[in-house]
Parts: sequence; structure tokens; C-alpha cells
Amino acid sequence: MSDYKASAQAHCSSTTVGEEGYQAQFERTLGKFESFAVAFSFISITTGLFATYGSMLASSGPVGIWTWPIVTLGTLLVALVFGLLASKIPLSGFSYQWASRLVNPVLGWWFGWASFAFLAIVAVAVDYSLAQVALFPLLGWEYTAAAGASTTVALLVVQMLLIIWSTPILTKINNMAVGAEVLAVFGLIVAIGVAVAFFGKGNASNLVSTGIIHTDNYYGWLGPFMLSGLLGAFTLVGWESAANLAEETHNPKQVVPRAMVNAILVSGVLGTLFLIVVSLGLGDHIEELTKSSAPVADVIRMTLGEVFSKIVLVVVCIAIFACGLVIMTSNSRLIHAMARDGRLPFSEKLSVVPRPTGGPLWATVLAGVVSIAIVLSFYTSPDALTQLLGAATLFPALLYSGTVLLYIFTRHKHVHHPDDFTLGKWEWPVVAGACIWLFVEMCVFIIPSDFRVAQMYVLASMGVGVLVFLSVWINRRKQLERMPALGTYL
Repeated sequence: MSDYKASAQAHCSSTTVGEEGYQAQFERTLGKFESFAVAFSFISITTGLFATYGSMLASSGPVGIWTWPIVTLGTLLVALVFGLLASKIPLSGFSYQWASRLVNPVLGWWFGWASFAFLAIVAVAVDYSLAQVALFPLLGWEYTAAAGASTTVALLVVQMLLIIWSTPILTKINNMAVGAEVLAVFGLIVAIGVAVAFFGKGNASNLVSTGIIHTDNYYGWLGPFMLSGLLGAFTLVGWESAANLAEETHNPKQVVPRAMVNAILVSGVLGTLFLIVVSLGLGDHIEELTKSSAPVADVIRMTLGEVFSKIVLVVVCIAIFACGLVIMTSNSRLIHAMARDGRLPFSEKLSVVPRPTGGPLWATVLAGVVSIAIVLSFYTSPDALTQLLGAATLFPALLYSGTVLLYIFTRHKHVHHPDDFTLGKWEWPVVAGACIWLFVEMCVFIIPSDFRVAQMYVLASMGVGVLVFLSVWINRRKQLERMPALGTYL
């Protein structure tokens, strides 16, 4: 790896791909903490919990928080399988690269397209969350559909410019945001816990309350309790973004798998404690807060006061902004990875990296413009956030399921290297557990009618994908039929 590292630090503006493998275009600036921070920031428990807690109250009541540990365990098993693949093929593009090299480039293209569609919409969902559940309550503004959409567009533009400008700078922003988020969540857990335990600002019965939801068939198959899995399924995603920045990471074969797993573990533990104290802090106001557009912010204000609430919301805004920044960064790297292989229209432009310490220019612009187009389609929708959350949850479930199946059916093709991340005798129990979890998750998000908008987004995205694929097949078929050698990336 040392020879590659040395070459990676040279300025390289060429974007051609030869039979000998890829040319270095990025500096390896990410260490163990930075890789962890990328995965943790994409997960961003403050983003997910601030955004989805209200939806959970409306669909399942406070007791729905107990799906969170279940989703954490299932996600951890999936991440371990991803770690095995990320270690064997440490390249930007994650599932696109894995499917292309282990099966064929056509299947890889569809993995890449699905990942692109997911990242484009989850960036919008996160920035909508920043506006609705954090920024507007912080500033005391009344939230409207038009105001939320306008703010989201502005946030997307700022994030796009930062990514193009400097990778080290956005890394520093993200590291600061992660540190602030961990401190803020831990501080909230302690402060709200103290307010509940010693000042009577909570109600322990909330932890087993269904709130305004009728108890008929509550725990039945696909009942309200199962639907509350959206809380964890929306939040505990994106940890694979660490794999998407593998070419910018030192020793990615070992660092990336551990970064993904550690990000889920930390998020799972902190998220569980945070959900418990927030649910206790609902007090006797469950019905009132279920109707709120920002119930977590309201709980903080009720238990800790107006001043403390404002301070926390500032930190939350920073954390959610960093989450959106990482998501768009990940999408830009995916587009770049597909473009340098000639897999997209205008690949020559989309693969350009002007500086090794900056982002891919036109790939980042494309990621931002597509997300802005999605915002415009939701511009007048008063429940845009709820619809976006569903769409941003179904896509990763599909991608995770496809990738685990990819691992199972191509296991015999994997070449073992001494420095690979391995699970030893636990490999097949982990794979089996991941399959069971993903089957349950897919049932929850496909069978009920609650996720029809999400399903329509998936179908529409894949329909657009057919048109793009046909263009690539007609104009770039030779490039679509081969993959550059891994070379020094192993």
C-alpha cells in the first residue's frame, strides 16, 4: 500500500482508465477516526431521531422505541457482511464495484444506479429535517411547505460548494460536528434523565405506552409496533459511506470495516439511551406532542428550559448539516467511480477531479442538481418529510438485501489476502442473521400500504434508470463490458 500512497499524494488531474488499473486522483487523508466519523455522521442519530420520532409517535406511540435495539442488531450483522466485501475490493463505488467485479458490470451498473437514487433522496430528507425539526424551531419561525423547500435548496447548494472546494475542510467540519453531536447527545441523556428522575418532569409509564394508537393487533405481524421500525431503519443507514471513501482512507482493508461496525455500535447505544429519556420526558403530554412537527425539540424545551433548548438546537443543526454534507460527498464519489469506468453519459466530464484535495467537480454538481430537482417535486407538499423518510428507508433495505445476496452467491470467487478483514468461524452465522433481518425489514416496508409513496419513488427511479442504461448501452457498450484491473488497490 505504501507505493500507492506515495503516488496518491501527487497531483493527478488525468481521469483516464487503462488496462493496468486506476490512476490516483485523491489523497489518502482519512485515518481511523475520520473514517469512523464519515460513517457516524451519515447515520447521525440526532438527524434520524429528530426527524422520525414524531412519525413513530403517530404510528406506534412511545413504546415503538423498543424496535431500535432490534434494528441496531440487524444492521450490525449486515455491516459485518459489507465489511468483508469492502476489505476485498477497497474502491469508491462500494456495491457498484463489488457487483461489477464479482458478477458482471451490467449488474454492477444497476447497483450503482440504485445507490445513486438512494443518496439523492436521502440528502433531501436530511436537509428537510434540518429545516423542519431543528432550524425553524431554533429561529422561532413558522414552518410551511414552501419555506421548508426553499431552505432545503439553499442547504444543498452550500453543501455542494463545500464538497467541490476542499475535502480536508469538509473533513474538519465533519469531525467537529461528530464531536459536538456525541457530546450533545450524551449531555441530553444526562440532563433530561436528571430532570425526569429528580424534578418530576417525566412519566415512566410512557416506555410501555401506545399513545394515541389503539392496541388491537398492536404487536401482530406488520402491526403498529413493527411499523415503528422506520425509526431505526431510516437512521441506521449510510454507514457504508466509509467504504465509498476507501480510496481516500489509509489502510482501508482494515480501517473501513471497523469504522462501519463501530459507528453502528456507538449510534445504537447512544440512540437507545436518548430515546428512553425523551420518551420519559413526554410526561403527560403524549397526545399534544404527537401532533407537533418537532416533538423532540419540544421535549427538550419542556424539561430543560428555553435557553438550554436553543443551545442544543444549534448543535443539532450543525450535526444534521454535516450529515447532509457527507451524504452528498458519498454520492459524488459514487458518480465519479461510475464515470471513470465510462458507465454514464458525459463520463469524461463527470470523472474530472480538478485537485486531489477537492471533490469531483461535475459529479458533485450532478448530485446536487438531482437532489434539488427532488425538492422541487415536493415543493407544495405539507407532509414532504414523512414521504421522503419512507423513500429514503426502502431503497437502502433493497440495496442491503441485494449486497448480502451478492456476497452469498459469489463467496467462491473471493481471493483471500493476508490483510483482509475476516469473521472466521462466525462468518456464516452472521450472514444467516443478516438474511433473516433483511427479510423481516423488506416485509415491513413493502407489504403495508403506508409505504406506497416510497415504492413509487423506487419504481420511478428505476424507470429513469432504464433510459440512462439504454443510452450507455448504445453509446458506451465496450466500456460497459470490461472493468479496469484492481492493481495496487489490493
